[in-house]
Amino acid sequence: MQATTYFFIFLNLSLVLFEEPAVYPLPFLAASLMEVLCLLVFSVRLMHFAKVTPRNIFWKDTKNICVMVAILMSLIDLAVFGALRIYNVRSVRWSRIVRPIFLINFAESRQIRRAFRSIRNTFPEITYVFLLFMFSVLMFSLMALKLFGERNLQTAEGLPYFTNYLEIVFDLYVLVTTANSPDVMMPAFDFSWWYALFFITYVIINTYIFMSVFLAVVYNNYRKHLKNEIRKLAYMKRRKMVEAFNLLKEEEGAEFVVREAQWKQLVKLVAPDISNSHRELLLHISDDEQKGFIDKKSFVRLADLLNIQVITLKIRRHPLARWMPHLYNSAASQFLRSMVRHRGFVWTYDVIILINAIFIALDEESPYISYAEWVFLALYIIEILLKVYTYEPRTFFGKNQFWNWFDTLIIFAALTATILNTTLKSTTEYNSQQILDIVFILRVLRLIRIVDSIQRFRVIMNTLINIVPTMLTFGGLTLVRYPSVLAQSTPVLQESFSIFVSFILEAFFVEYSLEKSEVETAIEQKIQELGMGIQEDELQDEKLVDNMESAEHDLEGEGGTKPQAKGLVFKIASKRYRTVDALLQRMFEAELPPEDEGPSFEEILNLSPTDAVLRNVTFEAAA
Repeated sequence: MQATTYFFIFLNLSLVLFEEPAVYPLPFLAASLMEVLCLLVFSVRLMHFAKVTPRNIFWKDTKNICVMVAILMSLIDLAVFGALRIYNVRSVRWSRIVRPIFLINFAESRQIRRAFRSIRNTFPEITYVFLLFMFSVLMFSLMALKLFGERNLQTAEGLPYFTNYLEIVFDLYVLVTTANSPDVMMPAFDFSWWYALFFITYVIINTYIFMSVFLAVVYNNYRKHLKNEIRKLAYMKRRKMVEAFNLLKEEEGAEFVVREAQWKQLVKLVAPDISNSHRELLLHISDDEQKGFIDKKSFVRLADLLNIQVITLKIRRHPLARWMPHLYNSAASQFLRSMVRHRGFVWTYDVIILINAIFIALDEESPYISYAEWVFLALYIIEILLKVYTYEPRTFFGKNQFWNWFDTLIIFAALTATILNTTLKSTTEYNSQQILDIVFILRVLRLIRIVDSIQRFRVIMNTLINIVPTMLTFGGLTLVRYPSVLAQSTPVLQESFSIFVSFILEAFFVEYSLEKSEVETAIEQKIQELGMGIQEDELQDEKLVDNMESAEHDLEGEGGTKPQAKGLVFKIASKRYRTVDALLQRMFEAELPPEDEGPSFEEILNLSPTDAVLRNVTFEAAA
């Protein structure tokens, strides 16, 4: 349902590309039928939502009213436009501006609504900074008029220089972005180099100081409002878990508990895709003393347990260990495999890659350089063969083993292109520049492995990759604002871009520095207590586990893990989250005591921004 809703939302928004006036116009009937289909889907989705929502809540929800009004307005506009078209009367489709309402107000779009609320809540608080900034621009513009306006200076185009006050304001405003630097200051600088001090002072104050303060204020207020919303979500989740406990609880002595059988039935219902072994692991964590029931505190954190991705790994032996056990388990073979697993093997190939980079930059016409390329290709092929010999092949080439696939494909593609290019040069006079270009590109791409080889580089790259999905929120926000051409030059759009930078900063800080949560630590401790854990240094490298995302995986046993490890082992998956809200929620929840259930549902839903701030102050003072 979510995917279908999003598809027709974006189809409805994309109609503007094909409706007159358009670069790729479609017949009016075709575009109209597509729009009617979209509106029909929206109506069905709204009726479906109404069927599963209490009537009093449905009709009090402003989002539902906005969607219904937008559907009605679009149908009326379409009918009027079509009727006028029949009589050859030209008109304008004014309802196009309401189409972004569907993207904002459906239940699936809470991320975009949250971004809008952040802009709305932040705007009043940054207005004073913006006004002070504009006052500074106006003051410097007045000084520029008095300094340069009466000196008969001219621009490079021969026009009067800084004689009109409004033009000066515009030029200096643009100078804040450095888009017209240094052209705007050159006439004054040519007259006297002392005037450069005026522009230097202006840039320091307005570009560096004011823009930094502007970003700091936006970021601080954005984070404050987002933190309030995340706390609200955390309280709601905690109270809902308490209500669930109250529905299932039974009396056991002096306390209320949930029986093990009911707990298992519940987990099967809410998480049917997890394996039986994973479910038993969670039961061991929730019922740590094996009493046969789960208390309230352990039950309330069940949602957090289910949100932590645990990988179940099956121990699998290498095929050669089954086919040729004596050879594969010989002393020489074990020494070779231990050498490949050693850090020195990785460092050796890092040095080889750096040397290869030097050779790539050298003169290609030298025969020694050409021979060296064959040496490097041979070394890379040997590396892949040694790793496949050491690590179980199906694990090494798993569907999520990006770097293993990348290395293999790049190396064998470069080998094929190099052989083809050498053959053509030696057998004919034909020299394919295209093939040679491919060879050069493939050689340079091999250097990307350096990024993955250095731990800090890999952390930064993984962080950047992991926050890409979170940027879809502001991609949708940009899509909503794009049709408004006039808004392109308003302060509101500029503020939206500051909000965007704040969003990326917060996502990067949290993803880059977030430590394991209390729940993750508890899971890992229980895994080790049960003797079913596996350390990252016992695998080929930490990327093997970090890249696994499915529930069940195979893992080599002989040589890849401890000899005594048999059957199943568990590992916490990589810290990847689809939205930055999931990251922030985990971070902010750590500030809430486990026993704090927060206000009631009614208080949470009606909590105003001012009340939220006061509650935060009270909470922090109590803490």
